[in-house]
Amino acid sequence: MDHVRRLGQLRRRMTKAELTGLLITHLIDIRYLVGFTGSSAALAITGRSARLFTDGRYKAQAAAEVKGAQVEIVSGSPAISAVQWLAAQPVSRVAGFDPTHTTVTELNRLRSELPSKLRRTFLTPLAAPLVEPLRLIKDGDELAIIRENALIGCRLFDHILTVIRPGIREIDVAAELEHQARLHGADGMSFETIVASGERSALPHGKASTAPLPRKGFVTLDFGIIREGYCSDMTRTVCLGAPRSEERKAYEAVLEAQEAAVAAVCAGISCGEVDEAARSVLRKAGMADAFSHSTGHGVGLEIHEQPRLGAGQKAKLQPGMVVTIEPGVYWPGKFGLRIEDMVAVTRTGGQVLTPAPKALIEL
Repeated sequence: MDHVRRLGQLRRRMTKAELTGLLITHLIDIRYLVGFTGSSAALAITGRSARLFTDGRYKAQAAAEVKGAQVEIVSGSPAISAVQWLAAQPVSRVAGFDPTHTTVTELNRLRSELPSKLRRTFLTPLAAPLVEPLRLIKDGDELAIIRENALIGCRLFDHILTVIRPGIREIDVAAELEHQARLHGADGMSFETIVASGERSALPHGKASTAPLPRKGFVTLDFGIIREGYCSDMTRTVCLGAPRSEERKAYEAVLEAQEAAVAAVCAGISCGEVDEAARSVLRKAGMADAFSHSTGHGVGLEIHEQPRLGAGQKAKLQPGMVVTIEPGVYWPGKFGLRIEDMVAVTRTGGQVLTPAPKALIEL
């Protein structure tokens, strides 16, 4: 990972925002910028220097991981130390902080540690995040990791098809999937695994329960892994037994909607247009009211990142973005289903990263 390049990009954004210093406390942003993976840190950046503050537990880890910044081990709050260091820099006049990751209580605590003449003016909230926009565009190293993570997810899906059968509990399906994920090199799961069957398949976020899989009906599997810090995300819905006519009709409509949205992905298209590509298919099928969420979201170091592929979203897709395409339909008390791929945006279109079968599988 080219952390020096990332810091350079950030400094150019700081200059445009007329900031001489920047405080970063969001651990995901810190990892992106300098490579540190610990659970306690703050990063202070000026036009010429960067310093990571952490505690003694991470002395050896920080020395091994951090690139592009000096490391300072502190006994107190890393954030307070970072702010005090920024205030002591001769070129620092105003330091920005991201208000989405700093509470009012924390801000007051930080200001109270500054000299009285700086308490009101030195720390200023950013009008818009500075690091998150950099994370939107994945470089070659990031794409390689995400691509492999997505393929691991496909292999997990292939395996879990040999496990699914009527009577096995949803949590046992999830446990086997998560166990296999570890065996395939995952550091953990991107989120709590969703296994939702029968009537529970109508729950968009139906986390695995103790309910047994039914003799007949849909089983929705939504899962992802984390490896080398990056997330994957995919959903497949399979059917135990032969589907009823209304289930088959719904599946075919969702599959058509999903493939239409995947085909719409390309550099320059708006997120709202991709969402509409899926939504219009379900509207024509008379199922628009059953599609209760956005078509997708960005994926990277966090499972939910910008951009959001939802109705009316004006942001445009750019090469290097990785997004999900995941339309679904849900009828409470009856059934639901969702199909989801990860797609990398390229200059000429979109590359599906999760090539597991999408035609309806009957078990």
